[in-house]
Amino acid sequence: MSGAAPALLGVRHHGPGSARSVLAALDQCAPSAVLIEGPPEADAIVHLAADPGMRPPVALLAHATDDPGRAAFWPFADFSPEWVAIRWALSHDVPVRFIDLPAAHSLAMNRAGGGPSPVPADDAPGAPDGPPAPCPAPRLDPLAALAAAAGYDDAELWWEDAVEHRRDGGPSGGDALAPFQAIAEAMGELRATFGDSDSGSGCDGGCDGDGASGCDGGCEGGSDAAREAHMRLKLREARREFGDRIAVVCGAWHVPALTEKRTVAADRQALKGLPKVKSQLSWVPWTNRRLSRHSGYGAGIASPGWYGHLFHAPDRPVERWMTTVARLLREEDHPVSSAHVIEGVRLAGTLAAMRGRPLAGLTETTDAVRAVMCDGSDVPLALVRDRLVVGDVLGEVPESAPATPLQRDLSRLQRTLRLKPEGREREWELDLRKDTDAARSRLLHRMRLLGVDWGEPLRSRGGLGTFRETWRLRWEPELSVRVAEAGVWGTTVVGAATAKAESEAVASFALAEVTTLAERCLLADLPDALPVVMRVLADRAALDADVAHLAQALPALVRSVRYGDVRRTDTAALGDVATGLAERVFVGLPAACAGLDTDAAEEMRGHLDAVHRSVALLVEAAPADRTDDPTTANDPAEPDSSGLRGRWAGVLGVLAEREGLPGVIRGRAARLLLDDGRLAEDRAARLMGLALSVGTAPAEAAAWIEGFVGSGGSGGMLLIHDERLLALVDDWLVGVPAEAFTDVLPLLRRTFSAYEASVRRTLGELVRRGGAADGTAARGAGGASGFGPDLDPERAAAVLPTMRLLLGLETGEGPGGDTGTGRDIDALTPAMARAGGAGQ
Repeated sequence: MSGAAPALLGVRHHGPGSARSVLAALDQCAPSAVLIEGPPEADAIVHLAADPGMRPPVALLAHATDDPGRAAFWPFADFSPEWVAIRWALSHDVPVRFIDLPAAHSLAMNRAGGGPSPVPADDAPGAPDGPPAPCPAPRLDPLAALAAAAGYDDAELWWEDAVEHRRDGGPSGGDALAPFQAIAEAMGELRATFGDSDSGSGCDGGCDGDGASGCDGGCEGGSDAAREAHMRLKLREARREFGDRIAVVCGAWHVPALTEKRTVAADRQALKGLPKVKSQLSWVPWTNRRLSRHSGYGAGIASPGWYGHLFHAPDRPVERWMTTVARLLREEDHPVSSAHVIEGVRLAGTLAAMRGRPLAGLTETTDAVRAVMCDGSDVPLALVRDRLVVGDVLGEVPESAPATPLQRDLSRLQRTLRLKPEGREREWELDLRKDTDAARSRLLHRMRLLGVDWGEPLRSRGGLGTFRETWRLRWEPELSVRVAEAGVWGTTVVGAATAKAESEAVASFALAEVTTLAERCLLADLPDALPVVMRVLADRAALDADVAHLAQALPALVRSVRYGDVRRTDTAALGDVATGLAERVFVGLPAACAGLDTDAAEEMRGHLDAVHRSVALLVEAAPADRTDDPTTANDPAEPDSSGLRGRWAGVLGVLAEREGLPGVIRGRAARLLLDDGRLAEDRAARLMGLALSVGTAPAEAAAWIEGFVGSGGSGGMLLIHDERLLALVDDWLVGVPAEAFTDVLPLLRRTFSAYEASVRRTLGELVRRGGAADGTAARGAGGASGFGPDLDPERAAAVLPTMRLLLGLETGEGPGGDTGTGRDIDALTPAMARAGGAGQ
């Protein structure tokens, strides 16, 4: 590899030690051209690596023109040897060429079912040496063989000690090519011993067969042979054009193959007949998380953040690392001082000496950080691993890089709305009353409709108002493929989202799908798509007679109606469709609830709850001139209201009292009426008494209880505050025959296990002390712990100042220093009752 021969620099992908060695070798050789392992189609855009706007980690993205979802990546970090070689060549005005198998062949071979296959973008990305294929079975890990020969059990540990922890690019004052000669000889011996690519060992796709790239091996050797044949042809072509002063940067496993004596005809024969597709290449941002091996990336490394630190640290890497860790922990309010840093460095060095390592590695520094800075806890250490060892860096690509029109429009909107893509997960609180936040919400909803899940909507912690949205954002590299796929729908975000919504509406058959799509169109503000969606919705609703389908479709439609106020959109047409849909549910629901088995009844109970909420929201959102009786339609206390709510109450009344319906349906209908104030407590007690009578089968009675009080904490509070109902449940449960108790128990466990622990404890205390003969509460009758016969004035006085402040009452002592405890209790009790019934 000296004199007239090309310099073959065998490297480990994403290895900082290899990167330093490559830089030293290039400075020594000063080649007239640099050849890089990668798709030759990238020659046209490699010059962008020198653009100031290009910040690693980045990746070359190749995708089939007619099928953008068929894609592969070639990632580069700033400590990748290939990236260092590219930047060196561009800074010295030296030509750069990629010599691996073209992406046009790789993508086509994947579709044909042979050769290297690009991993789908929503799975593991590709590798720097070509579109990777999932490795079915491990065969050869060259690093493990070399590590075993050196007396190491851990191949990664050996590689770090032998290569990554070297602070120079080669022997001091010696030949910078010497390390690469040693690596080439080692790989030649391994290929001779274990077989080269022709015999089936080695690896295509995500690994060079050197094991350093993280692949398990076991890939088909035929594609590896084709790749190496193409590399030899490109090397001969470069020698004719630039002479012999050429540097080749490739995976170490391939170096012996490039020195083999093969004829041009033999290499061309190896490439003959390969399938081919039209492909496009571009630069896309990448992240450290996608460089990590745990993401599924075949050529990944365990600690990209640590490797980046090793590459950039000019000296004393352990001291600088400990300082960075301490800074992070202090930012997260952990008490870490300079003394912790000093002791951590000392401990890491001591551990390295005890373990016989030339320099403290990640294992030693992690152990030292855990012991000294984290007090032995793995909780803060997990933060260090996530933020530093792996890292959340997101690369940047210059605007001049090739991109689809849709990608450019998205980038423009991101800049305009100051919604920069980030690799770190971040939550955004959006106030839709503000124009900028409303525009951000529309963009995120449009991207989700296009299948680009950049943001995930969360339940807002600040309230239930429709003017507030909470999003969790994180940009992942594979989303670039999703944007490329979405480009078939249009050249702008709004145009593409509109076209896709119209297409999905026409292709949808289920009514619930169309109503959900209508809601998404409203959230994304796609007025041009709504007419098509509404026409399809009307057609599907007219043809669908299944009450369950109608009830399932109603909630999304009603939510859409509610969004009109804050989003300033016209939802009158949606409101009319929602009202008509609700009326059809009212008519068909009683008949649909008959003859249901247990699972179907439980599913129908969910529909019942959803329709009940939807009716309340629909009445609330409907203008006065769209209700049948404006004076009573929105009055929940008026039982004979002729409005929408009144008609729904009539349906619930029929369900609650009709014999033969499943108990869970009847119990739930009674509970909804009771909550709305349309069912008197005496009537509710009578319905419960009938459902729990001796003539009712235990399983059916248990189902009624589940429907009536099986809604979590609210059902438990109902039993706590109305001990007549609790007494009915208690008396029924005591009277269940022993042979039926086993069948009833699962239903009861499911019902009462949904209550909070405090609710269950209070119910237990109430049952233990028993109730009065007339079914009313017998306060303190049994003298049970936690219950007294009456209020304790002294204990009540302790909370009076706080209650005065909460209720806005005057504070102060009475004449003569009298605090007026009894008077205050009498005065506060009505106010507390008005505030929520806490006066008792």
